[in-house]
Amino acid sequence: MIEVCIGILVVCAFFLALSAIKIIYEYERGVLFTLGRFSGVMSPGLKFVVPMLQTMTKVDTRIKTVDIPKQEVMTRDNVPVSINAVVYMKVIDAERAVLKIQNYVYAVSQYGQTALRDVIGNKELDFVLTERAEIADEIKMLVDKETDEWGIDITAIKIQDIELPADMKRIMARQAEAEREKRATIIKSAGEVIASKNLQEAALKLAAAPGALHLRTLQTLADISSDQSNTIIIPIPMEFLKAVEGFTKTAKKKA
Repeated sequence: MIEVCIGILVVCAFFLALSAIKIIYEYERGVLFTLGRFSGVMSPGLKFVVPMLQTMTKVDTRIKTVDIPKQEVMTRDNVPVSINAVVYMKVIDAERAVLKIQNYVYAVSQYGQTALRDVIGNKELDFVLTERAEIADEIKMLVDKETDEWGIDITAIKIQDIELPADMKRIMARQAEAEREKRATIIKSAGEVIASKNLQEAALKLAAAPGALHLRTLQTLADISSDQSNTIIIPIPMEFLKAVEGFTKTAKKKA
């Protein structure tokens, strides 16, 4: 009977000693408590924790991604937008991350939502759509300032999706179409101005050269004569008509 009890005690002691052995990975830190009081932060490696007297909480120091759920926010110019983002964070002080805040991941997510609503609410829609990076930096500054005393470092915040109401999308599509038509009209009018200047210079050169206009007329006739469906009307020069008129008058006088 005594031997059985001794065997049980040995087995219990073995498992108790085994439970005292803790392994902390390189990306972790161990926050040690002795009788409920903070005793220090344990570095990576093989560690021993006294059972029933000491407890250890492991803290992951790698960068975590915390999603800010999509939420509807009213912009400064009273346009509702649905927007979500992602926060990249890491623990830089394991002691404060455990002692100052109950759940730092949840806290960062909630504070990120609040900061997102505050920043977007002070911006107009055009700014929100075109300056995502600046908005993200402003949110990061607010969140990082608050979470610094928790031992948390916000490495980056990225705006993911910005969804507009359906009627606003239609309005923006019409605006973009009008802008494209405006640019096309400006380009076309600029081309017409350049073309008119070239035509003016060509007309002056043709008028200055004797016979140039007749050569140009013959070239045009040659170009259009290749298509048999075209009807060609040859204009009679005014000089020829005047000559005919003079000849007619002379013939009448003789008669």
